[in-house]
Amino acid sequence: MRVILTGIAGKAGQLVAQELLERGFEVIGIDKRAWPNAPEGIQIHRADIRKRAAEEVFRHERPDAVIHMATVTHLARRSEERYRINLQGTRAVFDHSHNYGIKNVIFVGRHTFYGASSVSPLYHKEDDPPQSVNTFPELSDLVAADLYAGSALWRYPELTTCILRVCYTLGPACHGTLSSFLRGKRVLTALGFDPLFQFMHDRDMARAIVLALEKNLRGVYNVAGPMPVPLSVIIKECGRQQIPVPEQLFGLMQGRLGMPRVPRGAVAHIKFPVITNADAFREATGFEFEFDHTQIIEQFLEACPPPH
Repeated sequence: MRVILTGIAGKAGQLVAQELLERGFEVIGIDKRAWPNAPEGIQIHRADIRKRAAEEVFRHERPDAVIHMATVTHLARRSEERYRINLQGTRAVFDHSHNYGIKNVIFVGRHTFYGASSVSPLYHKEDDPPQSVNTFPELSDLVAADLYAGSALWRYPELTTCILRVCYTLGPACHGTLSSFLRGKRVLTALGFDPLFQFMHDRDMARAIVLALEKNLRGVYNVAGPMPVPLSVIIKECGRQQIPVPEQLFGLMQGRLGMPRVPRGAVAHIKFPVITNADAFREATGFEFEFDHTQIIEQFLEACPPPH
């Protein structure tokens, strides 16, 4: 099976590409960035997914499936650029897939789609609506991209469309929102709050995405690994120092003393949990995580020790 993988040069994209290659898929990557020393057998096209050059890859290669991972978070890009990449890029992927007869499209989204709120259910199911977008505008473009991908289920019925809402990842790749939050020596938390965090190993994430393709999934699925763990436990086991401060002081403290900058809207995500129910995905695919939370943190700590 021939698969186009957008966002292939990112850390997560590389892991998925390697998993695809190991399972015998023919991998065709599209990314503006280079991937030095990419494994032999992977085609990489340097192109913006929104531009004509990327469409030419779809037209010429005529793959059987597309895995769309070319989205970015609020930590990686400014708002206008995020909107162009996340929403316009997602639209281009589905338009090209429809126009060039592709059979399967997998959109890799994030569990933060649901938002963090004091009135949210502890476990979110796939039909739960997004919350807190108004209080966290940096999430709005990712939510819009997820909803646009979901609309393809009825707009393009000939496509087998699958939307995966994947929880935070952690591990030796040292990449992603949770990894960025834990990168410094000190971690800022909200005084009086200790939410549960749901995360899975980088490699388990890659296996789950490829498994969704192999099982020909259609619909929306949450993807998760081990049971969630309190944020304070994660910080301690990762060898970082927790700095609890009143919410009003976040603006003054962030970016100082080795602590990361956190958008104002993200404060809710370190006050309240965003936990998903991934039973539907496990039942549909038989997925079982390989790494428990202790192994995940050990590997992250080995690859990303706390700064001196």
